[in-house]
Amino acid sequence: QVQLVESGGGLVQPGGSLRLSCAASGRTFSIYAMGWYRQAPGKQRDLVASITNSGTTNYADSVKGRFTVSRDNANHMVYLQMNSLKPEDTAAYYCYVGRRGGTDWGQGTQVTVSS
Repeated sequence: QVQLVESGGGLVQPGGSLRLSCAASGRTFSIYAMGWYRQAPGKQRDLVASITNSGTTNYADSVKGRFTVSRDNANHMVYLQMNSLKPEDTAAYYCYVGRRGGTDWGQGTQVTVSS
């Protein structure tokens, strides 16, 4: 199992930026992908962005050009840089890892975009 701890959420005005961080520990040698999902109240949890061990990225259409996912493999970190934030980006953001044997999740960090 891999343990994940997120940080960096908060309240930001429309058009602003936030950077989320996620630190992985435990069986990190088994990870092949890391990334972020988000879940708004009353909605399903959806993929925001992912990045593989080789650096291949994938983004939801709604965040392309605004969000950037990156990794620090040496320190088992994954980041989500969010720019040009919109009210519809408001959600709980969850870090995840895909590994041999399953998927692990962080506890979530709230991002609220409001004036």
